[in-house]
Amino acid sequence: MFRRLLPLLLLIPALVSAQQSLTDTYREPAGQILGAAMTDVEGWKKLEYLTTEIGHRLSGSTGLERAIDWAAARMEEEGLYVRKLPVKVPHWVRGQESARLVAPVERSLSILGLGGSVGTPVGGITAPVVAVTSFEELEQLDRTDVEGKIVLYAVPWMGYGKTVKYRGAGASRAAELGAVAALVRSATGRSLNTPHTGAMKYDDAFPRIPAAAVTVEDAEWMRRSIANGHEVRVRLEMGAHELPDADSFNLVAEIRGSEKPEEVVVMGGHYDSWDVGQGAHDDGAACMAAWHALTIIHRLGLRPRRTLRVVLWTNEENGLRGGKAYREWVGDGIDSHVAAIEMDGGAERPVGFGLGLSMGDQEASDAVYEQALSILTQIGVLLDGIDASLMQRGGGGADIGPLMKDGVPGMGLRTVDEHYFDWHHTEADTLDKVDPVNFRKAVATLGVTSYILADMPGTLPRGDSE
Repeated sequence: MFRRLLPLLLLIPALVSAQQSLTDTYREPAGQILGAAMTDVEGWKKLEYLTTEIGHRLSGSTGLERAIDWAAARMEEEGLYVRKLPVKVPHWVRGQESARLVAPVERSLSILGLGGSVGTPVGGITAPVVAVTSFEELEQLDRTDVEGKIVLYAVPWMGYGKTVKYRGAGASRAAELGAVAALVRSATGRSLNTPHTGAMKYDDAFPRIPAAAVTVEDAEWMRRSIANGHEVRVRLEMGAHELPDADSFNLVAEIRGSEKPEEVVVMGGHYDSWDVGQGAHDDGAACMAAWHALTIIHRLGLRPRRTLRVVLWTNEENGLRGGKAYREWVGDGIDSHVAAIEMDGGAERPVGFGLGLSMGDQEASDAVYEQALSILTQIGVLLDGIDASLMQRGGGGADIGPLMKDGVPGMGLRTVDEHYFDWHHTEADTLDKVDPVNFRKAVATLGVTSYILADMPGTLPRGDSE
């Protein structure tokens, strides 16, 4: 037994020494960043301005472009190096929309059309509703059971990843059987009669039918009524339509590296939001937190060895054009991106980061993950004071996904994730849902982690490491 344990025992002093070395080296600058972030008020004022004076920011809207111009001007005033990188984005317009039960009772329904949906014909659609709780249940129906009807996906909440597929593909799966429209129970575990929008995608093999989200309460009421033998009929009117692609930008701000400016640590969030609420948690708070972390580092006079870059990506919600365009802009310089950090899970209390290492569809080996996590754990020690020290396997983000596919280590900020999907993609995603202390902790967590990754002597192993 001792002989088997001996190699591990010999490694322990080296691991402890490495941890002490990196942690001790950055204790002072980390303390400066933490102290500045946790006593700061200016970052919150930025978020307050974004949500109150500008509001929601759907791709193609004047709101998004106002937000980009405002942030670019402020960043330049702060002395950051700023660029606006052009991106063509989809321009979907919701238009007027409404839904009403006409049988077995008459009353209005709260809906939000799904992003990318077509509208109804002039005068709307009135049709019986057929309810299913899964794609498997839909497939068991004959075409005569569905044709000319509205399919309601009354799918129970199973977590976002398992539930969101009905929003994305539900319309086309229903159209395949002749449905004239699709209604989808909102992707949330809790509801106060609030519908949740989000992106959907058509399969070109089938007709494009209108699709909208309904509240949990209405979806369950219709499902029960149908199960009790009642015919449920709904009148749906939607003015949704697509305009030609619009001009937008990825907004880039950075501190140029002092020794290795060609090497880059990038962090940020997506600046666009849905056209409801204020885009506070999704993803305005992340954008302001990453930006203000960079501002604090700059004001403290901390210039890392590598370039530390913030990107406010455009068009994550209904196209991912910003993340793809950034990867194209990076080009052959992808090997010089040493880490990418994304925050896109709301601004609840941060607990640390999840790490993703891959190359194409190939996941890195366990040994490479262990090496990377041993480095990140050293940084995590410096975040113990705000309970944000967790560093674990499994993370990334939609906008940094194209970078990660080419081997760049990707990190997603993790939170307690208690209420994010209560207000996700709804009118309720407003500033009052963001705790200022948790926002400051996000600024601190991003600031400390990104600075050390940009300044430390070595780098994280890449996803293509052997």
